[in-house]
Amino acid sequence: MNMVGVQVPEHLRGLSDSVLAEAERDPRIVAVIAGGSVATGTGDEYSDLDLVLVCTPEGQAGCLAEAKEFAGRVGKLLAGFTGEHVGEPRLLIALYGPPLAHVDLKFVTMDELHDRVEDGVVLWQRDDGVDRVFEESAARWPQVDPQWIEDRIWVWVHYVAVKIRRGELFEAIDALGMIRSAAIAPLAGYGRTSRPAGVRRLETLVPELVPELRATVATADQADCLRALNASVDVYRTIRDRAGAPIIRRTAAENATVAYLQAATPQP
Repeated sequence: MNMVGVQVPEHLRGLSDSVLAEAERDPRIVAVIAGGSVATGTGDEYSDLDLVLVCTPEGQAGCLAEAKEFAGRVGKLLAGFTGEHVGEPRLLIALYGPPLAHVDLKFVTMDELHDRVEDGVVLWQRDDGVDRVFEESAARWPQVDPQWIEDRIWVWVHYVAVKIRRGELFEAIDALGMIRSAAIAPLAGYGRTSRPAGVRRLETLVPELVPELRATVATADQADCLRALNASVDVYRTIRDRAGAPIIRRTAAENATVAYLQAATPQP
């Protein structure tokens, strides 16, 4: 096991060691790679353990079929399920404990490893296969496209405004969160991080915007939802101007949507 220089948070170390030992015993598994905070050296007492288990092509199907059994041999498994809800059926999401610990186990082949968002840290491998894949190909973390956001934001704002006016406040609150995660947060961090991740760590990424971002959070009250939606429009316009990205503004949609929102908002 090659763990030299790898900083696995203490509450995850036993599970990490158990996964490595179990992988070594399974001839279908040829490598274990740590991603996430372990790979970036930013792990803390709240971190999850994100592991990629590289399988032989002929062994992957069996590993996936037996993923929960594998997870059960690693530690005291409380719950586990596959990741279809995030579009990743190769992923097993597991909760262990006590003490509680979240572990993601993703089963891929060596060929599939060419298409990856990060290189990760190789904790163990049978040969130099992973090293060669890393040399032959580059990781590509999904980057923010400001134009993609601008093309959609005003449709989303209108959608939320309609739901508020109809009285579908919980739907509106969910949609406000989506606008914050899919539009405001990515654009707010544009040019400040190479690993954008929605609203994750937004407080430390753009601390100067925290008051404005706080105003985009609504309670289940019609007037407060309208207030939060107006605040979302204001902060989006602010960060769009600040980002300095070459954006073709959808001015007609923006003007019409903002006028609709203003008409729906009670004036003081």
